Amino acid sequence: MNVQFKKGVLNLCVLALVDQQDMYGYELVQAISNQIEISEGSVYPLLRRLTSEGYFTTYLKESTEGPPRKYYQITALGKENLKELREEWQNFSKGVNELIQGEEI
Repeated sequence: MNVQFKKGVLNLCVLALVDQQDMYGYELVQAISNQIEISEGSVYPLLRRLTSEGYFTTYLKESTEGPPRKYYQITALGKENLKELREEWQNFSKGVNELIQGEEI
């Protein structure tokens, strides 16, 4: 899949997954990788940015498999942003689908 396509929707995917449940970085990478081929290195900078913008808070949770894991939790601001991005995505994908499927304009 085109790299630019993935970059454009990764924000939305990460916000949507963390909205469903608090997650740690590698867990997010795995969940996204099940649907879209991504590199682990593309998610961590995004998590840092979304946290610094106030869309996530973080907390540490003990792990039986090593050191504590940093979990991401969506904030009220993050939920607002997710709602806006979902609406934008719906409108955008509807328009693209109409164009590529040859529906009348």
